[in-house]
Amino acid sequence: MSEKYSVETSFEKGLFASRWLMAPMYLGLAVALAMLTLIFLKELVYYLPQVLELSAEKMILVALTLIDLTLAANLLLIVMFSGYESFVSKFDFDTGADKPGWMGKVDFGGLKMKLIASIVAISGIHLLKRFMEISDLETATTFGETEMFWLVTIHLTFVVSGVLMALMDWLQARSYK
Repeated sequence: MSEKYSVETSFEKGLFASRWLMAPMYLGLAVALAMLTLIFLKELVYYLPQVLELSAEKMILVALTLIDLTLAANLLLIVMFSGYESFVSKFDFDTGADKPGWMGKVDFGGLKMKLIASIVAISGIHLLKRFMEISDLETATTFGETEMFWLVTIHLTFVVSGVLMALMDWLQARSYK
């Protein structure tokens, strides 16, 4: 009997330790965050000297691009911190007053909702950028009706998915009461 317990215990400890296989993935997300930061800075440096020559519409497109990159970076941070704390290990150091309010409090359901909300926001910004480019003669010829139809369809799919996920979480929370 003790041999079975020993094999079972060893197996369970091995499974539990396997969560550390996720750590390199979170490190990879940190590298992706650094890459996004470089792209953000590249865009900023590219458009900064042109700011006085940009039309209002073009400046709005630039701002939307920067917002898009920022939202993607926020999404990476949320997934990195929440995922690491939820699935690998708690942070063992005192982050002090700089610690974001949501850190350590976002469970898997909250992470899902933040993820889908970020995806919907990024998709919405991308769609808005495309709508604004319609009046631009250079891009209007390369972006037709079919592409716009699919962009709207995909965005609406994200929106409906988000609403359905929120509804499922709400129903699940209600069933526990």
